[in-house]
This record gives sequence, structure tokens and C-alpha cells, in this order.
Amino acid sequence: MNLKDKIADYPNFPKKGILFRDFSPILKDPSALSYVADEFSKYFHPKDIDVFAGIESRGFILASILASRYNKGMVMIRKAGKLPGKTTKLSYTIEYGKDTIEIQKDIIKEGERVLICDDLLATGGTAKASAKLIEKIGGEIVGFAFIIELVDLNGMKGISKYNCKSLVKY
Repeated sequence: MNLKDKIADYPNFPKKGILFRDFSPILKDPSALSYVADEFSKYFHPKDIDVFAGIESRGFILASILASRYNKGMVMIRKAGKLPGKTTKLSYTIEYGKDTIEIQKDIIKEGERVLICDDLLATGGTAKASAKLIEKIGGEIVGFAFIIELVDLNGMKGISKYNCKSLVKY
């Protein structure tokens, strides 16, 4: 299956000069969803993963799909102030300023192996920060799963020490 045929392009969204690659049409197609899960299962073995982590918000979807396929759990990495209970936060620099993400402190046990999921890898700032955040609370990063990678933005550079897989490259 050619996933590029299922990805919609929206020029000048969310602002002028940006070409937004939208994976929403994949979500509507059960065969495409199954294909995505099948492709990642060729790359990441279930015995190597304890839990999936989804990066807010589209990463939640991919992490949930894979967690269900692998019969594992899923946790959320969210923007600051969105999670109840005790959290651990990490601030980081992004292309247009600073951002902060958080995870619940006790959601991952020491040594649990985590696969981080997101719909798209661009500059890699949030992905790299997510790995640092999970490691900060004791998790071990198995790797990253992305549906889309914007190759020209060099997002893989910041996470190259991890096992990374993207299904569609632009």
C-alpha cells in the first residue's frame, strides 16, 4: 500500500509557507490502519516493548493502535498542565521558542522499555525532549515510530542514537 496516496496536503496551514501533511485519511481507512500496524510490527518486536508512549496529540492515536496490536499499554506525553496527579516536566527549545511537555511521574516503572510514537517527525525537538523525559523517570527508549518524516528538516539527527522508523518520507 502506498500511504502517500492516503496523506492529504494542506498548503499554508497552520500558517503561510507551511505544507501540512495530514494523516487523517489513513484513520478513516481500516485497511490503511492495519497496514500501518503491520509495517511497524516488522520493525519492532513485541518482546522488546513494554509500553507505547504517544506524543500529544496525534501520537496518541498511533500509540493506541500499536498498543492494541501488540497487546501492551499506552501512556501519554502531554503539554504542560494537561495531566492530573504528580508529573515530571521538561522544557525544551523549538524552532520558534520554548515548549514544555510532561508525563505522569509513576506511569512508567524503572527499566520499562518504551516505544515513542507520533504521526510526524519534523525538526525532532519534541521527539528528543520526549525521550529525555521518559529516561528522566526511569524508562528505557526502544525507539521511535513515525508515520511521516519530513527529511529536509533533519529531525532524525537529534534522535539518531535510537532505533527509529518512519513509513513515509517527504
